[in-house]
Amino acid sequence: MRIPRTLVTTLLAGAVLALAASPGLAQDAPPEITTAPYVDVMQDKPTLPEVAEATGQQHFTLAFVLGSAAGCTPMWGGERPVDDPAITGQIDALRAMGGDVIVATGGATGPYLESVCGTAGELLGAYKTILDATGANHLDVDVEATIPQDLVNEALATLQAERGTKVSYTLRVQADDTGLDPYSVQVLQSAAAHGVDVLVNPMTMEFGSQKPWGDAVIAAAESTLRQMADIWPDLSETDLRARLGVTPMIGRNFNGNVFTQDHARQLVDWAKANGTGLLAFWSAGRDNGDCPGGAVSPTCSSIEQQPFEFTTIFQGFGA
Repeated sequence: MRIPRTLVTTLLAGAVLALAASPGLAQDAPPEITTAPYVDVMQDKPTLPEVAEATGQQHFTLAFVLGSAAGCTPMWGGERPVDDPAITGQIDALRAMGGDVIVATGGATGPYLESVCGTAGELLGAYKTILDATGANHLDVDVEATIPQDLVNEALATLQAERGTKVSYTLRVQADDTGLDPYSVQVLQSAAAHGVDVLVNPMTMEFGSQKPWGDAVIAAAESTLRQMADIWPDLSETDLRARLGVTPMIGRNFNGNVFTQDHARQLVDWAKANGTGLLAFWSAGRDNGDCPGGAVSPTCSSIEQQPFEFTTIFQGFGA
């Protein structure tokens, strides 16, 4: 039987759509994200829509997905399902406002998903579960403890090949003049060896420096950039800068330094002038002046400020 040409066209179009929607196959490139404050989703406030409505900020990094009592089963904070409606509902509402999210694994406490998943295939499946539950295609791996880096990068390389996922590593800074600590460099060397296209996001907080803190944050970022040049010698300086993120901790840091509003403006100006790929900070939940002069808190910056003042300043980077 001869099939009409119009029917052939319709069938081919349907097949293309079906392939695009199939799990595990290549997807459209995720939208560009240039500013994405971290949000601790284990805190009830503020919600993503609340921050977006108050500031116009549309992109956030959601922290943290961990392993769980069930082992290689991703859960928010190791406790809440990744498809928890209280969280996915916020993501949906943010997307309805034109926004999107980066999902972060790891962080300061475990159990790390990267450590409890026994094989690269299991970890890849866990990563896909996270992305499917949140509708995201940006994944941030926050490394503050030892991980099986070759296994992790094998999983990330496959994830990128199948889905085009944007991947970032958030890593510890040792000092302003040396940049990332030696172990973090090893993680990136493994990423390069496995062909993972990664954005390098130094945690410019809690490190040693004698400089004014705004200068110290920028110096640590510049030192990280030099380390990246050694790891990826074939990339141009422009490309390296586009693969660099910077993430300070706003307000009072545990080491006694204070990242102020003026420091935030200084960093934004530097990032714009240097073609930096991403700015973030810890965290949107601390972006208020509810405890000026107090100790470091997870729910306030411990300095005098207006609500969401740092979020508004960092928005200037994408303007």
